[in-house]
This record gives sequence, structure tokens and C-alpha cells, in this order.
Amino acid sequence: QVQLVESGGGLVQAGGSLRLSCAASGRTFSSMAWFCQPPGKEREFVAAITYTAYYADSVKGRFTISRDNAKNTVYLQMNSLKPEDTAVYYCAADSTITRSAIRVQARYNYWGQGTQVTVSS
Repeated sequence: QVQLVESGGGLVQAGGSLRLSCAASGRTFSSMAWFCQPPGKEREFVAAITYTAYYADSVKGRFTISRDNAKNTVYLQMNSLKPEDTAVYYCAADSTITRSAIRVQARYNYWGQGTQVTVSS
């Protein structure tokens, strides 16, 4: 059974940092990504990693995605957090995603349950 389990969310003040983790079990994936859903908004792309990393413009220079293949885990290091980063963050994974579709959530068939990140001002 394939599972993605996120951890690391929480409450942090603006300017602070958090590191999210997503541990996959059951299989390995070539593409792993983070999406977020702010309150009252649609879920949106944050970052993805294959052999290279991809970022939403809103997080470039502040967030870093990385992966540990030995642990089958992807991380999202979030620095200089802003109140507008407040959202539920979801891990997603799959192995059939082309580079042009890496930001398209519909292309990911495996999802975690989400972890809440709240940034206070």
C-alpha cells in the first residue's frame, strides 16, 4: 500500500522557518512535489523535485525542496515565512510526469493527508 505521510507543520511567526517532511512508503517516485491550499483558495503548486528543482515564483529564494532517496523522503525547507504562506501543505508524488506538467496537480496520483502551516504577523 502506497502512503505519503507529511510532518513538520505548525505555528510560526513571520520571518521564521519550518521544515516539512514527506515520507513515502510502498514504492519510489521519480517526481515529488509540494502543493498548498490557503484558506478559502484553490490548491496551488509550491515546489517539485525530480533530478532538478522547480519552484513557484512566490517562494523562490525562500523555500528549498530536497529529497533523500535512501529514506524515500522529500523535504521543504521554508525560510522567511510570511502570513500569506499560511495554508495546508500537501505532498504529492508520481512517476509519469513530464517536465512541462510538473506543476500540474492533476498529474499526481498519490497525495498525503496535508499538514497545517500557520504564519502569524
